[in-house]
Amino acid sequence: MSELGRFQEAFAAALVGEAGDLADWAEPGPGLLVYRNTIAKGLADALTAQFPTVARAAGAAWMAEAGRRFGRAHPPEGPSLLAYGAAFPAWLAEQPAAAQAPWLAGLARIDWARALALFAADAPALAAGDLVGLDAAGYAALALRLHPATQILWFDDGTPSLWLALQAAIAPAEVALAPEPQGLVSVRPRLEVMSRPLSRGGFVFLQACSEGESLTAAGEKALAAEPGLSLAEVFAALIEDGAFACIRQAPRHGS
Repeated sequence: MSELGRFQEAFAAALVGEAGDLADWAEPGPGLLVYRNTIAKGLADALTAQFPTVARAAGAAWMAEAGRRFGRAHPPEGPSLLAYGAAFPAWLAEQPAAAQAPWLAGLARIDWARALALFAADAPALAAGDLVGLDAAGYAALALRLHPATQILWFDDGTPSLWLALQAAIAPAEVALAPEPQGLVSVRPRLEVMSRPLSRGGFVFLQACSEGESLTAAGEKALAAEPGLSLAEVFAALIEDGAFACIRQAPRHGS
C-alpha cells in the first residue's frame, strides 16, 4: 500500500477513536476530537434515520449512544450513508440490551427491510388483469417473480404486530410482544413503502414464489403450512399491494 493509502486508513481509523497509527505522521491534537465528534454524531443520526422504530421504542438518548458505539465498531465502507446500518440488527442482538428487550433486534430487521424496499430498483407491478385467462395448466407451468422491492421476514413471535403498533401517531403506553409467530411483507411498487403482516401460509407462499416455484406448487406449500388458509384472499391482497413484478416460466424439476 502507498504512503498516501496508509495515511488515509490511519486517519479514517482515528476518526472513530483509533488514533494510535496516526502518530506515524503527526501527534493527534484537540482538532481531531472535533472531527471525531462530528463523525460520531453524523453516523448516529444516520442510524436513527435508518431505524426510526428502534429509536421510538428505545428512546432518542439510548439510540444516539447505540449509534455512536455501532459507528466505532462498524464504520461506513463508502461515502454514501444510504446503505449504512446493514449490520445493525445482528449487532443489536448481541448487545446487553437484547436480554431485557429482545424485540429491539427484530424491530431493527423490519426497519432495515423497509430501507431495502425503499431503495430497490423500480419496476412495474403485476396487476390482477395479467392473470386473467390462466387455467390449471397455466398455474402449474407458470411462476411469479417478486417485485424488486418486496421484502419478506418471519419471526418466532409477534414482532411484526409490535412494529405496526409503533407506527401509530401516538406510541403505545406499553410495549407488548405477542408470543405467536408472525411474518411481514414490505412492498414499494410506487413511491411509498407499505407493510402487511403475514400468517404462516402467506409467508410460505411468498417464499416459494421467490424460489421460482410454480403458482400451483407455491399454493400447495402454503396450504400444507396453514390448512384452512384462504389462499385466494391472500393472493389477491398481495397482487393489490404490488408484491409481484411479472409472470415467468416455472422451472421443470428433475429435467
